[in-house]
Amino acid sequence: MATPLTADRLLKALRDEGLHVVEHRNWRTNNRNHKGPWGPTHGVMIHHTVTSGTSNSVELCYNGHSALPGPLCHGVIDKDGTVHLVGNGRTNHAGLGDDDVLRAVIAEKTPPPDNEANTDGNRHFYGFECVNLGDGKDPWPAAQLEAIERAAAAICRAHNWDERSVIGHLEWQPGKIDPRGFTMDSMRTRIKGRLGYKAPTKPTTPKPNPPKAPVVDLSKLVTAARSNPAAKGTPVTYAGVRTVETALVDAGYLAKPYSDGHFGTATIAAYARWQRKCGYTGRDADGIPGKDSLTRLGKKYGFTVTP
Repeated sequence: MATPLTADRLLKALRDEGLHVVEHRNWRTNNRNHKGPWGPTHGVMIHHTVTSGTSNSVELCYNGHSALPGPLCHGVIDKDGTVHLVGNGRTNHAGLGDDDVLRAVIAEKTPPPDNEANTDGNRHFYGFECVNLGDGKDPWPAAQLEAIERAAAAICRAHNWDERSVIGHLEWQPGKIDPRGFTMDSMRTRIKGRLGYKAPTKPTTPKPNPPKAPVVDLSKLVTAARSNPAAKGTPVTYAGVRTVETALVDAGYLAKPYSDGHFGTATIAAYARWQRKCGYTGRDADGIPGKDSLTRLGKKYGFTVTP
């Protein structure tokens, strides 16, 4: 049991453990605290994403999707061992789980089999989503496994917990299988060994090539902007729409519930406000993206534009 780490303490704990950490967008204020309490914290939960690719996985975990709003965890651990921080506070990663398992984690005992879903895990667990398809075939590179070990150990060290404070999603909620591809017993053994050593006093040398920014195709975006408002429901006609909507949310022009991958009327209105911010008026601020306004939005909020 512990008071949750602040954003600064979480970042420091991870870097002090020797991890390469990327701060994604507005992760420090990205949370679900308005839906319930965050803390006291009792442990760390490990998941797999059921996705491939770093950029897509990080964006998904930051934003969530129509059935489960983001953030979907606190950090995403990619294949090369980089930790991407996407949330700080309550996140949608654990869901309802077994109260007997929670009591075992608090007591730092081996968790019993999970057979109930009666306890809010989002309140009590830090969550790390690890990029893996979860099909039992997608490999777990050594760098990624070591990063999982280091990230879990960093939080345990910060709270003076032992390795039994770390569990997998499959040990918490009946029916879950993640993480698939290694056992949590083997991971706890690794964490136990790491906690037996003094953490490095300095972070490792930053990697020279940070993850590439998302790319938005202007022509596909314009097609979505012209066709989506008349479409029924909220179809995702082009994945780049979500990147632009996230930027409009960060800019304060679009309410987060409308960041759904559908360039509908709310997004049209939000983009028109951005165009007016860029100095456009009249028919030039009609909410249909142009190269100049989109390039300026991407430069400010972290994506690039292709014709």
